Amino acid sequence: MPHISLEYSPNLEDRIDIAGLCNQLRLTAIETGVMPLAGVRVRAFKASYVSIADGNSDHAFVDISVRLREGRDLETRKRVTQMIFDAAQDYLAPAMATSSIALSIETRNIDAALSPKIGTIRDHLKTED
Repeated sequence: MPHISLEYSPNLEDRIDIAGLCNQLRLTAIETGVMPLAGVRVRAFKASYVSIADGNSDHAFVDISVRLREGRDLETRKRVTQMIFDAAQDYLAPAMATSSIALSIETRNIDAALSPKIGTIRDHLKTED
């Protein structure tokens, strides 16, 4: 059950394709080989209000949160984190070359005992998981 959430400053909507970034991170999550296809979810949330650094309204940010079901060792989590971060950095590179943008990521474990799940996505996948 990997969940990737992006929080971003509202001034990025005219600089980057947020839906395209979500899709790129979804594909990267699948490419890691440790995230089940049916469990991958990527979503983005625009921050309503922001105040960054010196208050210059041109500053922007993307903060990525990755939540993984427990059971993956530290080296695997580091690899996944770096792959997702690298994909985001590559996607944002053109905008970062001309704009003030901060990019960050954090990966956390989900405690399986406190996170029950049910769903029918696997029943409707076009490919095997």
